[in-house]
Amino acid sequence: MLFDSHVATLLETTVTLVNRLTPGLDGGHTVASPTDDRELRAAVRDGLNGHGYHVTLRAVRADDARMIGSTVTEARRVIEDIDRGDLATAARRVNVLLRRTGARPQLDTHGPGVWNLHFHGPDDSFGVGWSAGIAAGLAMALGTAHAGRLGVCAADRCDRVHLDTSRNGGRRFCSTRCQNRAKNAVHRARHGG
Repeated sequence: MLFDSHVATLLETTVTLVNRLTPGLDGGHTVASPTDDRELRAAVRDGLNGHGYHVTLRAVRADDARMIGSTVTEARRVIEDIDRGDLATAARRVNVLLRRTGARPQLDTHGPGVWNLHFHGPDDSFGVGWSAGIAAGLAMALGTAHAGRLGVCAADRCDRVHLDTSRNGGRRFCSTRCQNRAKNAVHRARHGG
């Protein structure tokens, strides 16, 4: 196992939020940042719900969504640093995030005898709590030999990020679609098509 299930879920959620909230390209298609608080709140809710969390739009206040958006923007920079092999810069950025969010460890239970290490902020508000969790997840990834499992898609005209959970650690693309586009481009180049 590369990361324990909680860290893997934090990292997968971080990747989803980065890809939903930061501008760029997704397989040649423009990705825009949410343009207003309602869009931002909905993008945060949708990004969290894709990983087993059950978050309603009402639970995501505008100030919480803006804080998570700011944290996710910095998380993108961390993943880009990792992708370039610049772990020192990535670590400096994560340390700033950890201080900014006041991330502190806490054991929480999800049933009798089941304890998980979670990270909370000093006030446990939704935005601070999730930002602290994102920062801690990135820190735990950087603190292992598996930091390179976070990366930026290698496909042309795509800058979405990914978490490689494969056994061999060879994932280079954000999606099968981008992997297929890259393979087709190589095939066309070889065969003059």
